[in-house]
Amino acid sequence: MKRILYIGNNLSEKSKYHATMASLTHLLTDNGYSVICSSNKSNKIIRLFDMCFTVISNRNKTDYLLIDTFSTSNFYYALIISQLARLFSIKYVPILHGGNLPSRLDSSPFLSKKIFKNAYKNSTPSTYLKYEFKRRGFETQFIPNFISIEDFNFKKRSQLKPTLLWVRAFDKTYNPQLAIRVVALLKNEYPTIKLCMVGPDKDGSLNEVKQLAEKLNVADAITFTGVLPKEEWHELSKEYAIFMNTTNIDNMPVSILEAMALGYPIVSTNAGGLPYLISNDLDGMLVPVNDELAMSEAISSLIKNPEKATILSENARKKAETFDINAIKAQWLNLLT
Repeated sequence: MKRILYIGNNLSEKSKYHATMASLTHLLTDNGYSVICSSNKSNKIIRLFDMCFTVISNRNKTDYLLIDTFSTSNFYYALIISQLARLFSIKYVPILHGGNLPSRLDSSPFLSKKIFKNAYKNSTPSTYLKYEFKRRGFETQFIPNFISIEDFNFKKRSQLKPTLLWVRAFDKTYNPQLAIRVVALLKNEYPTIKLCMVGPDKDGSLNEVKQLAEKLNVADAITFTGVLPKEEWHELSKEYAIFMNTTNIDNMPVSILEAMALGYPIVSTNAGGLPYLISNDLDGMLVPVNDELAMSEAISSLIKNPEKATILSENARKKAETFDINAIKAQWLNLLT
C-alpha cells in the first residue's frame, strides 16, 4: 500500500465546501492508497505548525507528499513544506492551483526554483499553468480536475428565462460585485431578472456585495444562500437558466466543470486559464475581465437566441464528460506508482 501525505487546507468538513483536496483524497483511498491529510486548523499560523508537525511525524512512513500550491500566503506553506520534504528525502508533488502563480514565479524566482525545480513532479489541472510553468523552465504534468459525471443530471437549456446562478466564494479575486452590476444593467430590459449567489464569505466581500445591491436598487432580485453542499446547489440549479462566472484571476475551477455537466450555458470572464477550459461560442461565452457591459450583452444574447443556448448547453455537457473521474484516475495512479 502506497502511503500519501497530503498537505493543504483541509477545511471541507468545517466549511461544507467540497474542495479538490477532498475529491483527490477519495480517489486515492478508493484505489488502495493510505492518505493522511493536513491541516484542518482554521488559524493560519496554527495550520502551518500542524502541517510541519504532520510531515515531521510521518517522515519515515510517507512514499509521496502532495502539496496544494497557490500564489498568495499558501505559496509560503508550499515553500516550507517542500523544504522539509527535501530535508527528509521525501518525494513531493506540488499541485498547482493558483491562477496567479505565473506572476508569483516572476516576482519570487529564487523561492519558486526552490520549490518547483526540486519536486519529484509538478502537477496542475490547468493547461494554462502547464504552459506558463514550462515557459519559465519548470516541467509540469497536466492532470485535470475531475468530476463523477453520473452525479450530474443534465438539463438542456433552451428558451431561457433571465435567471442567473453564481457559485463561488465571496472574495475580491472572484469579483462578486460584477454580478450585481450586470443585474443592474439587465433589469431595465428584464424586470423579472433573478440572481442566486451561492458560496461562503472569505474576506468580507459578501457585505460589500449586499450594500452594492441596495445602492443599485436590485436587492430584491438577488438571493444569497451562503455555502451549500454540492448536492443542494445542484438541486437548486434546476431553477436557473444561465451560469455566470465573474472572476478576475482563475485557473480551472471545478464549479465551471459542474455547471457544464448540468447543461448550463456559461458566461464567464476570460481570466487566466478559463480560455483553456471554455471554448468561446462553442461550449460557453467569454468576455473581458470586469466588463459588466460585455457580460450583460452576452447574457442577453443567450436569452434572445435559444438555438445558440441549446448548442452551448449540449456542447458543455460533452466537454464535462471528458473530465469524468474514470477518465482521469489512471493519470494519478501512474504518477504515484
